[in-house]
Amino acid sequence: MGSAAPGGTEVSDGTGPLDGSAASDGTRARKGAGARERIDALERAFGPLDDPANPLGGAALLAADAAGEVLPEAERVLDAYGLNAEFVPAPLGGRLERMDVLGRLLRPVFRRDASLGFGYGLNCFFAATPVWTAGDSDQRRLAARILLEGRRMAVARHEVAHGNDFVSDEFTVRPGDGGLVLDGSKSAIANASRADGLVIFARAVGVSGSRSRTVLLLDRGELPPDRVENLARRTTTGMRSAEFGGLRVTQCPVPASAVLGEPGDGYELSLRSSLVIRGLIPSIVLAGADTALRTTARFAARRRDDGRSSLDVQHVRDVLTGAFLDLLLIDCLALVSTRGLHLLPKQMSAYAAAAAYLAPKLIAESMDEMSAVLGEATFAEDGMYGMFQKQLRDLPVTSLGHAGSAGRQVSLLPQLPYFAQHAWFADPEAPAALFALEDDLPPLDLTRPALLGDGDPLAATLVATTDLLEGAGPPDGLAQESRAVLRFLARSLTTELDDLRKAFAEVPQGDRAALASPHSFGLADRYTLVLAAAACLGVWRGRRTADRTADRTADRAPGAFLADAAWPTAALYRLCRRLGLPLPDRPGDCERRVLAEVLSRLHGRRSYDLYDSPLA
Repeated sequence: MGSAAPGGTEVSDGTGPLDGSAASDGTRARKGAGARERIDALERAFGPLDDPANPLGGAALLAADAAGEVLPEAERVLDAYGLNAEFVPAPLGGRLERMDVLGRLLRPVFRRDASLGFGYGLNCFFAATPVWTAGDSDQRRLAARILLEGRRMAVARHEVAHGNDFVSDEFTVRPGDGGLVLDGSKSAIANASRADGLVIFARAVGVSGSRSRTVLLLDRGELPPDRVENLARRTTTGMRSAEFGGLRVTQCPVPASAVLGEPGDGYELSLRSSLVIRGLIPSIVLAGADTALRTTARFAARRRDDGRSSLDVQHVRDVLTGAFLDLLLIDCLALVSTRGLHLLPKQMSAYAAAAAYLAPKLIAESMDEMSAVLGEATFAEDGMYGMFQKQLRDLPVTSLGHAGSAGRQVSLLPQLPYFAQHAWFADPEAPAALFALEDDLPPLDLTRPALLGDGDPLAATLVATTDLLEGAGPPDGLAQESRAVLRFLARSLTTELDDLRKAFAEVPQGDRAALASPHSFGLADRYTLVLAAAACLGVWRGRRTADRTADRTADRAPGAFLADAAWPTAALYRLCRRLGLPLPDRPGDCERRVLAEVLSRLHGRRSYDLYDSPLA
């Protein structure tokens, strides 16, 4: 017999296929519901963030954060929703079918509390990803069962020269009688004491080089309890409610069947898992920044006794406009990196790395600018503006992951000489489905993504859009004046891509010394900004096409703002200015249109992303 999991999913006991056939009628109905309805339902379940009387609102979350505890009522909401099912592939009984939908589902949680979003669920997905990528059928069923029963998983990764660990510690594995023996400790594991499923990257004793790491999937309940010890919890500046504890394992026997993939696959499996995980980072940092922007916009819009507000100051208007544009750019990259897992598995690795690198960077700079607008309110620990301070602390932790920005650039750099010599200005542009916000996708297969891309169709979208803007007539009825400004900006960015092509075409593929230079890292940074522009133009073109065929009865119809040329024009101007490229006259009308959207979404309680979702 199976056991009922939160959200109504029945979990197989392992004697039959875990393919969802045993799911209840309620689960099947919810799995069949549209993504937007599921996301809206989760948002409504939390209630208004700015309602002091809401037991799940900002005041309660800030109090729990100050105490270093996750709000129990919030975890109960996620239990009732069955959030863990979102991390389990549909063939195994879960609801994971589309990576872009998973990114969106995380946003209602991370808009409120990164500790809740990471500690309750996202860390479980991080732990399970190597299992979905390389596990056999029994291992996949075990991980699915743990999650669908509402239990936790944790991952203990290997260190990159101990660069992101609290201390230099690790696990080791060696052959033992009839199996393997696990030893060692690690002091910084999220959910260490709460997890029933453990995914451990261990160093094989006596093995060196790229095959020195082996990954194990363990059910803690099956391990000898006297061989596994919980270590003290570590306090953190950000995500203060999340548990970062440790484990010490002493001569613990584990079965050889616990190995994921083959012995020595650890390094490659870590890289393959990162392809999936990186695509989600933009969504989680965007969600936190959404709350920060909403807090700042509310502060700026409040009227003083003399009838004036901070919005009377041009700099304040610029900060709000720029922050919203950055969120739109980040969401364009989030869309491309998650949908690319389905549509472009052989090319998406560069896009996932670029998105995970650029999103935290843009958010950090926007947060600094918004801090200047808030002034002393930035330091509020509670009340109306306390959520900004919480997001300011949490965002750097949520975006770090196993390897920070340099690691993401390192995964990009080896691909750029190949792109320069074979792809840029030669590839066809990306398929329109890559930029579609709601359209269906091919089934998710996490074994298909390639570590190194064999082309760059996203960059080709920039080139194709530039050619379109320079054509004989305005595309899709775009006004001549608007076209001229957007065309100038697109051409400047296409010229930048050509400059990158010339620079990287001179670098022999595999020349590590050349790619490790500060100059190459700087060029990789510029490339990520070019990709952001390409993603932005792809989304805009797609929404213009959808807008022409939609039954629009009001300006707030779906896609109305995204079909407007104002936001891509203002966004590309911001990118070109950042890159130091030639600029046309500042598109003031476009920026005013974007600011009006910021204020409209503030008062209309809608999200600051591509989806314009209603907030509780």
